[in-house]
Order: sequence, then structure tokens, then C-alpha cells
Amino acid sequence: MNILILGGGGREHSLAWAVKQNPKCDRLIVAPGNAGIAQIAECADININDGDAVATFAAENTIEFVIIGPEAPLAAGVADRLRDAGLTVFGPSAAAAQLEASKFFTKSVCDAAKAPTAAYARFVQAAPARAYVEKQGAPIVIKADGLAAGKGVVVAMDLATALAAIDDMFGGEFGDAGAEVVIEEFMEGEEASFFILCDGETALPIGTAQDHKRAFDGDQGPNTGGMGAYSPAPVLTDEIAAKAMNEIIRPTLAEMAGRGAPYQGILYAGLMIKDGQPRLVEYNCRFGDPECQVLMMRLGAQALDLMLACAQGRLAEIQVNWAQDHALTVVMAANGYPGAYEKGSVINGLDNLPEDSYHMAFHAGTTEKNGQITASGGRVLNITARGDTLEQAHARAYAMIDQIDWPEGFNRNDIGWRAL
Repeated sequence: MNILILGGGGREHSLAWAVKQNPKCDRLIVAPGNAGIAQIAECADININDGDAVATFAAENTIEFVIIGPEAPLAAGVADRLRDAGLTVFGPSAAAAQLEASKFFTKSVCDAAKAPTAAYARFVQAAPARAYVEKQGAPIVIKADGLAAGKGVVVAMDLATALAAIDDMFGGEFGDAGAEVVIEEFMEGEEASFFILCDGETALPIGTAQDHKRAFDGDQGPNTGGMGAYSPAPVLTDEIAAKAMNEIIRPTLAEMAGRGAPYQGILYAGLMIKDGQPRLVEYNCRFGDPECQVLMMRLGAQALDLMLACAQGRLAEIQVNWAQDHALTVVMAANGYPGAYEKGSVINGLDNLPEDSYHMAFHAGTTEKNGQITASGGRVLNITARGDTLEQAHARAYAMIDQIDWPEGFNRNDIGWRAL
């Protein structure tokens, strides 16, 4: 079949890598793609947030299956437009994607579903938000209500940071995303990511991972979109996963169906786990980035079968075949990220890296210029490895990093430290 993947980051490179291994895939196009994706698939320059443009492109290229990678096209209703055009689509409707597009929407769903999550309050003006924080004290969590590319959350350990975050959000730092603000209690525990395929009726857990949000070793520095991840997450035991399914995921899906917005696609539940009890931190309506990279490394070719069954409403007849393996990915980012950084530096050493089911350098923010790979984003590479143990995957990933010559970039050296 002819398959189109929307997106151009490390997540989409790993999706393309896994899909390409499946014999069902005849032609693979990724829009817009990047320099790494271009080595394994065709790339197309289309506006992926424009449903009409994507539908036209799909018709012209006899596309049969569309996989939507990032959250923005989902919130913009691209999945709805493509389904209206008769395409098989992996990704939720705009109505269902509100679970990521609005923090307050998710909180209201959790209230109705009685799903355990942090206590919260919602504000549309800075003054009452500041008064609320001053009354509650710190630590406290300040969230822009809308989509802010993974950066609209401030975990404030002191009052000054919390008040500054409120001022920044209402001051327009995150654009329209910060027009409303949700303030939550600070939850203690260990955070993990739980990934569930949903086809509107059936929910199928397909893996766990743990992300590293802070920029520097020892969980220091500013929050980022993610500096590395590993799978599986030991803290998310089978028992806790079952509890999360029964108390959080299934009640949420029932509530969404009851609202006339049945959920179809991948549901990424960020969980805080303490004393064996999971509580919901947030939902995302797409694979996490960089968590997707470790999941795809472990799933391989079956990822396409799983996503296709999900899109066709056949999850009840499918199972996930997990190996007893581990995967780990390390993000290489441009110096200065998540703040200001320069683009255009040349990355050397990539040609010599192994590329197989145990080693992959997934490209996130890269461009090819005059035969050279250059950095064009904040998070630039996802150096990913698989092994029988997490220690083995860790050693393989960092051995690959040692071969890369890129002085303008940096990475954390302690990915996986909680489990190791």
C-alpha cells in the first residue's frame, strides 16, 4: 500500500523506519520529512496543517493510509478532512484531540470520569491567577491551556517562578495557547509514559517509556521537549498499568464516546506514580517524542500492522508481540537549546554509524546542504539503540555518540539513570 506520514521530526523518522520494514508498505512518503528521512522515503513539501492540501496530495499520489505524527494537524482537524475524503487515517478527530489541545478540557473529562489527577483551577486573567498561587504556595504547576509545542508547562518550586510564569503566559509568551491558564497541585512521585492504541471501542496497551525533560545531567536546567527516553519503564509495572487502564484510560475513553467524540489513534498518558498509585499528569494525542523512537525500535515492522488495525477498528483481533528487550535514545541538541540556538552547523561522522535493528540515528532537526548534514532545529538527532538489557542499550547508544563530530551540539550523559 501507499503510505503518507505527516511530520518532519525524530518521531516521524522512527515511524518511517518501522513502517518501511513491513512488506505491506509499497511506497512511503513523509511530509515534510528531513535529511535522515530522505534516505529511506520520499519527502514532500506540503502544509500538513491544511486538510485540503493534504487530501489533494493524497489523491494525486494514490495514498491509502495516512499516519499523522504531530499534534498540530490533529487539533486542526486534518484527520477529519482525510476521513471525509475516504482515506484510512491513524490519528484522532479534532474533537477527540482536545484531550491534548486543551488542559482544561482534559481536566473536565477527568472530573466526569472520576479519573485520579491533580487538583486544579482555571483562569482567564492574570490577577486572580496570581492571587490563587499566593494562597496555595509552592511548589505548584502552571500550564498554558493550549498547544505550546511541549513547552507550556512550568513546574514552579518557588512562588517567584510561579508568578513569573503566570505573567509570561498571560503576556503572550505562548501566543493563544496561554490565553487561558490551568494551575495544578504539584504531584510527587515518579513520572512515566503509557501508550495505548484505541479504535473507538477497544483499548490496547502497546508499551511504556520514561522521558527526561530537563536539559542537563542530574535533571538540572530548563524544561525541554525531551532529552532522551528509554523503554520499558520499570516503575510502570504490570499491576500499575492495569490500575491505570481501569481507573484512568477506560473511564476517559467511555466519557469521550459519551460526548460523541470516540477516540481513535494513540493515546499517550503521562502518569505520576507514587506508592503504587498512578495519577494522570496529562494526555497527548500522538506518540511522544523522543518516546516514539524507543517504542519503534522495539516494535519494528509490526508497528504498521498495529496502527492499521487501530485505524480500521480491528484492535480486538490484534496482539502486541514484545521481545524481552530494552531500548534507549539520547537527544543531541544544538547548543543553547531550549533557548536561542544557531542553525546551519555541519554534523560529521554520521556515515560511519551502524544502522540496523539495534542501532539507529533518527534525525529530528536536520537539512542536507551540498552533500552535508546540517543542524536546522533545537533537537537535532536521536541516537537510539536496543539491547537485551538497558545497560547494553545504553552502552550502544553512547558508543554511537562518541563517533559523532558535532562541537555545536550537546547531549545528556545520564539517560536512563533512574532505571540503571
